[in-house]
Amino acid sequence: MHELSIADALVGIAERHAAGRRVTAVEVKVGHLRQVVPSALEFAFELVAEGTVVEGARLELEEVPAEGRCRDCGSQSVMDGFPLACGRCQGLNMEVIAGEELLVDALELEDALESEDTDARDSASLPNLSEMTTIGGRR
Repeated sequence: MHELSIADALVGIAERHAAGRRVTAVEVKVGHLRQVVPSALEFAFELVAEGTVVEGARLELEEVPAEGRCRDCGSQSVMDGFPLACGRCQGLNMEVIAGEELLVDALELEDALESEDTDARDSASLPNLSEMTTIGGRR
């Protein structure tokens, strides 16, 4: 279950970037080729987040479809199944151009100066974090 190690990395990244503020949401882009089971990741995320500033935060997953460029005909297409084939010529000589992502896209943080009743939040957009793209052995 690689979702547990992914959840652990997500919580660690959120904690470091939150700088002590409570995290209310973690937005993650997950490529189709990562083969992450959303329900398993959500369950693991809740477990790992307990007792941290991330506890109770929403985990928002955006699946990025697998896309490729055919090295034979030059066509670009979405690849929804295996084997990864060109949608135009059905060739298998594909360069993957999307679908291997695994990154924290944004955090929603509670403003430390506001009370929880006002629900004041700000969004901290994060770059493509290399520590996330290496989870599962792919870059």
